[in-house]
Amino acid sequence: MLKDAVPLKEIARALVIMLRHHGDVLLATPVLGVLKAHAPKVEIDALVYDQTAPLLEGHPALAQLHVVGRKWKEEDLFSRIGFEMELHAALRARGYDLIVHLTDQMRGAWLARSLGARYRVAPAAPGRGAIWAGSFTHLFALAGNGRRHKIEANLDALRRIGVQPGMEERRAHFVPGAAAEARIASLLAAEGLAERGFIHLHPASRWTFKCWPADRNADLIDRLCATHRVVVSAAPEPGELSLIENILSNAKSKPVNLAGKLSIKELGALSARARLFVGVDSMPMHLAAAMGTPSVALFGPSGEHEWRPWRVPHRVVTSRHPCRPCGNDGCGGGKVSECLTTLGVDEVFAAAQELLAREP
Repeated sequence: MLKDAVPLKEIARALVIMLRHHGDVLLATPVLGVLKAHAPKVEIDALVYDQTAPLLEGHPALAQLHVVGRKWKEEDLFSRIGFEMELHAALRARGYDLIVHLTDQMRGAWLARSLGARYRVAPAAPGRGAIWAGSFTHLFALAGNGRRHKIEANLDALRRIGVQPGMEERRAHFVPGAAAEARIASLLAAEGLAERGFIHLHPASRWTFKCWPADRNADLIDRLCATHRVVVSAAPEPGELSLIENILSNAKSKPVNLAGKLSIKELGALSARARLFVGVDSMPMHLAAAMGTPSVALFGPSGEHEWRPWRVPHRVVTSRHPCRPCGNDGCGGGKVSECLTTLGVDEVFAAAQELLAREP
């Protein structure tokens, strides 16, 4: 029995803070679901960056969604102070009893102190010193061995306050919404694609050192197109669109190209209809897993034990480099990862074929 467990019956409102990138926010969604399952009367809010908000919009466990503007720092000092004060007033008006801070970002410590929540949990961060430790009533250890999935590491915040997640509760959750569902249905119908009748390939990432070379992607597309329709997607960013253009110029086949044309909500709706997802370690990979789509994931410098597709049939394809996963932005920081550039098409295609054989 945990002696300092938080009495959930005394909690009326809770705030979950995850100010990180898109994939991190998606992998934090089980915290919302588990907390709601164990304390159904609690109103649960979340605080994220505005760019990642679509990942939580519509989540059934969420009462209110608050955002920090990524571009606030570009404003003049008085405007930025005004934005911060407005956000703080909105958070304080909610009267939180519990704050669950999932990273070691100092904003969380400041909010924990200033919002007056009785219970406050965050990861132990020895480098942050006494101010950090004194800002929280409960601290949990961050998994540092690289062997536990990030979802499990996030759920340690709840374990530390006495909430033990059930196996079926530990799922990422994403709601595309009716508008996104309708647009994807229309796009697929225009291409003559049925649900589960295509393979979704998302080869790009904002982190170029996580990407597989264009010629390998093109070869894979040609092999897959011999028996299946392929739909290609990418974010509307110059670097990602350039990679897609390079891939398609090298491919002999003609996949459906939706690169740069989809919102995050529409991307999730697309993945949900695919028979198979193929991509690199990135948010779209986690999104496909959240939608229940079998996935082939290519991993280079990042660790598959922490970031692999969660709770879906999947295959992780890696090289045998003894130095991986190193966590570096390419070999020597050069933005090119040899563990990916040397990864062969045969291995990726074989992984895809294995999963396709499992699907009816």
